[in-house]
Amino acid sequence: MPSSTPPTWTTTPITAALVRGALDLETTAQGVLPHRLPAWARARNTDAQLAMAESQPSGVRLVFRTRATAVELDTVPTKRIYVGAPPRPDGQYELLVDGRPAGRATASGGNTVTIDMSKGTADHAPGPADTLRFTGLPEHDKTVEIWLPHNETAVLVALRTDAPLEPAPASGRRTWLHHGSSISHGSDAASPTATWPALAAARGGVELVNLGLSGSALLDPFVARAMRDTPADLISVKIGINVVNADLMRLRAFAPAVHGFLDTLRDGHPTAPLLVVSPILCPIHEDTPGPTAFDFSRLGEGQLSFTAAGDPAERDGGKLTLCVIRDELARIVAQRASDDPNLYHLDGRELYGEADHAELPLPDRLHPDAATHRRMGERFAAHAFAAGHGPFAENGSRSG
Repeated sequence: MPSSTPPTWTTTPITAALVRGALDLETTAQGVLPHRLPAWARARNTDAQLAMAESQPSGVRLVFRTRATAVELDTVPTKRIYVGAPPRPDGQYELLVDGRPAGRATASGGNTVTIDMSKGTADHAPGPADTLRFTGLPEHDKTVEIWLPHNETAVLVALRTDAPLEPAPASGRRTWLHHGSSISHGSDAASPTATWPALAAARGGVELVNLGLSGSALLDPFVARAMRDTPADLISVKIGINVVNADLMRLRAFAPAVHGFLDTLRDGHPTAPLLVVSPILCPIHEDTPGPTAFDFSRLGEGQLSFTAAGDPAERDGGKLTLCVIRDELARIVAQRASDDPNLYHLDGRELYGEADHAELPLPDRLHPDAATHRRMGERFAAHAFAAGHGPFAENGSRSG
């Protein structure tokens, strides 16, 4: 019969030695807050959207070795409520044992941010911590990973196990550093390990550092510098959709900004394979410039949806569309590749194109669903990690 004796818990401080995928840990009054941008970069930022995005721990996980059969994690989530829209699902915490799924949990309580898009307001309310419990783990020595929610800020308060733990040794795998938009952040992926970058990383056998920043892949110099300073063996940048969403710049500014971003990456990673990925198909912005706007008519129906607010005629004045950006990125990479043999290009429509849209349309006209994340992850891995010729292949060579 199983013992009825309560477990004897060991509480272990949450330090950088236990955390992978974050570039900084901030000590707050509630606990430890993982960040995906370092403090100096956050100090350069004045945008609330980016501040929220980088604090959501997409790709961030606790990793340790232990014989424990039970794990508890106290956490304070921050949940977003959109006025007039259906409730968002709670962020998921996924537990892996020796790389295999072994449990999921969600945290209740926590802080809330109530967003009224029609008024442009956001009201914050504090809330209590919740305790997540994972039990029935195998008794042998093992590597345990807890993947934090990709779309929900999480302050980590305490980590308890019913046996001592220690930081897991370095895996010896290559590190892949990726930057992109909400699509790379995870948007409507099913879980933290089911975002397309996490799926691709698992298939490629690499350690992921995901700087997918919802609404915020805007060629910010401080993001480029953060990537420059982050140890990495493989680098990719997915550029375009947010530049159009925000109607941020015209064609004249876009090309120099891309060059500057890539120059900064090369300052820190002069020979690492660097893959530039253009936007996936998004019909509302293929030939229509931004900005992107909320479709308030559908919001009234309880649906979150987006529309293009620009005018196709504005392309003649240098406004950017996805088609224009794809052509420009292909040109820039081709130009630079003559002096940079480790620079590569991937048309984003190879990950999600017209045939995919016919089968799996974007539910809100902007973000892929869970099935599309899986497809994109599989396709990226098949392209990037293809043995012998993929840009991220072990001892790979240029594939053209």
